[in-house]
Amino acid sequence: MALRAFIPTLLERDWWSTWDYPERIMDQFFATQLNDDDLLTPVLYHGFLLHPRTQNSIANSGQSEVKNDEKQFQVSLNAKQFKPQEVEVKVVDNFIVVHGKHEEKEDDRGFCSREFTRRYMLPQGCESDTVTSSLDQEGVLTITAPKKAIEEPPKQERKITVKVENSKSDGK
Repeated sequence: MALRAFIPTLLERDWWSTWDYPERIMDQFFATQLNDDDLLTPVLYHGFLLHPRTQNSIANSGQSEVKNDEKQFQVSLNAKQFKPQEVEVKVVDNFIVVHGKHEEKEDDRGFCSREFTRRYMLPQGCESDTVTSSLDQEGVLTITAPKKAIEEPPKQERKITVKVENSKSDGK
């Protein structure tokens, strides 16, 4: 009898709706309400859909994207819930520290205040005094730290003369 009550909810459920929600409670935007999916374990509830959804939704989840190549170290993170004056980026010792905070304000769901801090260790070879940050129209904060150009040691060249040895043949 209890199984019959459960089956209609499974059949009526929109299976793709879970793609719209973050994987973990801490990944969600704090202004949105909790969903049933937020309270259940992903392994029990999402099964094999967990990994593709996670890969496709990193940009919307609040997680940061870090790129580190030969020329620069770059971090991109979603800060669209913060105004530019509410976000602070600084270099402390060998770390980039990003802090965002806005006081309690009223929205359509009630009152909300937000605050976050992220720390990223600068890789070896980065110039901490030339770190830049920019916030685009979509609210993506990009922090870039150029790397020092690696100077190749000057090539040392030395010519070596080739001696020609005359071998005397005895005519035998």
